[in-house]
Amino acid sequence: MPTRMPSRRQLIASGLALAAAPLRHPFAAQAAEGQDDWAEPRTDAGAEAAAIRRVLDDAGSVAALRSILVVRNGELVAERYYGGASASALQSVNSVTKSVASMLVGMAIEQGRIDSLSETVGRLLPSAAARMPGSPALGITLEQILTGTSGLVYDYQTGMRALASADDPVAYVLGLPFDPAQVGRWVYNDAAVSLLSPILAQAQGMPVDQLAQRDLFGPLGIERVAAVRDKAGHIMSYQGLRLRARDLAKIAWTMADEGRWQGRQVVPAAWVAASTRPRVPATWRAGPMQTTDYGYLWFSGSLAGRPVFWAWGYGAQCERFEDPCPGADRPSRYSSASHGSGTMMPNGTRCSPWMGPARKKRVPWTIGSP
Repeated sequence: MPTRMPSRRQLIASGLALAAAPLRHPFAAQAAEGQDDWAEPRTDAGAEAAAIRRVLDDAGSVAALRSILVVRNGELVAERYYGGASASALQSVNSVTKSVASMLVGMAIEQGRIDSLSETVGRLLPSAAARMPGSPALGITLEQILTGTSGLVYDYQTGMRALASADDPVAYVLGLPFDPAQVGRWVYNDAAVSLLSPILAQAQGMPVDQLAQRDLFGPLGIERVAAVRDKAGHIMSYQGLRLRARDLAKIAWTMADEGRWQGRQVVPAAWVAASTRPRVPATWRAGPMQTTDYGYLWFSGSLAGRPVFWAWGYGAQCERFEDPCPGADRPSRYSSASHGSGTMMPNGTRCSPWMGPARKKRVPWTIGSP
């Protein structure tokens, strides 16, 4: 696997914390894992390897944890499973689904299937616009959906059940109230993000599961995946994705490596940079992060004065840490993945990440969102 050494030391961490959930109307590829899977971790000596082993050992005390994986410079160097979990299990990544949808949007723009982020819902979904021509949601732009600044009135704590059970989810979203005063202000908005699935299907001329397999999962060698369909038959773009821990680590490493996987440009590098750049302050706070901002369905912020980006779902996250140890002699890049119904998160104070537990909450003050 090709390795690209950066000019300065970088630590890239990605984590996923997963909770079991019933899967309804999934699509799932059944092929066994193939040659594009990670090679088995090799045993290393040295202070960093010892620190990683301590993390893996200490993690056994976290009852909700199910796995931790560590990737260094594009190679899997540590992997451990807990609580009866296995490498082959598909686990829910919940709202990390949103960040994957963002990757598909970036590829659609690169392919010329979507003209720009200034396209409106009305232009992107013409049939729905014809059925509900008076909906103010038709004027919402793709960029506003991606940044959570649409002005569409939605509360995830009370609205998710109605959204998930709607016979016509697009009509449900177009019928929601609109508050012009909220345009430009960040709101965690499953309803707005749910429009991405029909938008992508319309733009690409194929169902989103086929699109994701062609453009993302296939190139990454992700051979088993499942997701949830809404009542209209669309794959949900705001929740429901299920992946192996190893495959979420592939997605995290691809983002960390500027959209590349095994030397191949899968996601446009410009989109990786654009979608992880802070664009609007988020009202949620993630554990020890000093700041929390939002890009294009990716969170960003700072940890101990260093820039970070991550995908954040209810019990799931991917994180990137830059320059954790300025002046270190040997440049390396790391990513790690963990999953359970709680979370594990680096505190960023050492070159080798220390991870401590965070309780699963119904309010978003720590890693994991409903």
